[in-house]
Amino acid sequence: MIDTEQQLARLKQRIALIDCKYALQNGKPAAPVPQLAQHKWACSFVEEWSEGQVTANEYGEHFQMERLFPAHKCHGSADIGALSELPHDLLDALSGGGIGTVPPERWAFLDTETTGLAGGSGTYAFLIGVGRITPEGFRVRQFFMREYAEERSILAALNEHLSGFDLLITYNGKSFDQPLLETRYRMTRHKPPFGRLQHLDLLHGSRRLWKLRLESCRLVQLEEQILGFYREGDLPGELIPYVYFEYLRSREAQRVVPIFHHNAIDILTLACLTAIVPAAFRSTDVESLSKLGVRRGEDLAGIARWLLAAAEHEQGLALLKRAVDAGLPDGLLFRALWDIALLEKKLGRPHAALSVFTELAGCRNDFRASALEELAKYYEHAERNDLLALEFTRQALTYTASAELSHRRARLERRLAKPRSRQLL
Repeated sequence: MIDTEQQLARLKQRIALIDCKYALQNGKPAAPVPQLAQHKWACSFVEEWSEGQVTANEYGEHFQMERLFPAHKCHGSADIGALSELPHDLLDALSGGGIGTVPPERWAFLDTETTGLAGGSGTYAFLIGVGRITPEGFRVRQFFMREYAEERSILAALNEHLSGFDLLITYNGKSFDQPLLETRYRMTRHKPPFGRLQHLDLLHGSRRLWKLRLESCRLVQLEEQILGFYREGDLPGELIPYVYFEYLRSREAQRVVPIFHHNAIDILTLACLTAIVPAAFRSTDVESLSKLGVRRGEDLAGIARWLLAAAEHEQGLALLKRAVDAGLPDGLLFRALWDIALLEKKLGRPHAALSVFTELAGCRNDFRASALEELAKYYEHAERNDLLALEFTRQALTYTASAELSHRRARLERRLAKPRSRQLL
């Protein structure tokens, strides 16, 4: 932060400039304007105060900086040193078999800071950070564009740096970061380096796991709720473009300090979440999930839905039942019970399904009418009990108007109205 003396000096200078302006208008001699002492951070370029360096290549110069998060440190509840021990096939299940065996030291964690959040050909990536797992800890290298003319230089440097990796890991990178960088490469007549890299976007797995519990799956939200890490004095992402534009105007290096920090912490958080999310989809039994800290009913239900979408019915059903036992909010609870009943019915266990349908039919919820209809179907076709089937049909019609239910009621009433033939003795 700028000290008090520096702020007072700036204020005096601005007042003197205003006095000078009005003195000239009135024909009076202007007082001399005090010269503002240069603050140690108010430099033309960031290399004058930071630990980074100016790097040159055939396309010009740019600024580079590298930061190490030591292996013995923690990021919230995450052990940074444990990242190097992650299994090589960790990402296989989450990617649906699309990513094979890749050692963690060949994973590149990428995030960009841009001049706009909407993307498009007019949006630049002025800061590109790439994190990597090393034995000594987690390293983040940042490529900074001090002015627009340095774009070709940082893109070439990024291309060279990514040649040492086989896998790209991002958060919403498939929709934003990679397309934006590909556009910048083509605009500068470079070939994008992403064609040879496998790409895992962790956003999608995070949503599957936590969207039922958390209102937002933004990276900062997961950082707080899952890792237990709270940033102090962080620069909000939506302000970053404006801060960079102000840096271009003023050339005061202090303005971009929070951007470097924000980008590095984003990448570290991404790496720590990569140790959790894919593992939850890799070992889906209750005991393994519990060791990972996945114990909440909402999280178990999220993994269960993923398993069901992959036609893993028995595993998905077991996790859904465990989610109900762990506790769910009412809306999710009734949905989980409905899914359990349908699965039991699909798997040929009608009596198990009947028990859950009966439970849903006995209390107020969004699936009550549907559960009553399922009970009517069961007693009409399986038990041949038209009287009980008619009663459930009538109850269902009190909660919803349905042509199918009305047709069922009429059919059952006609059948019951017919006189039964007496059995001969």
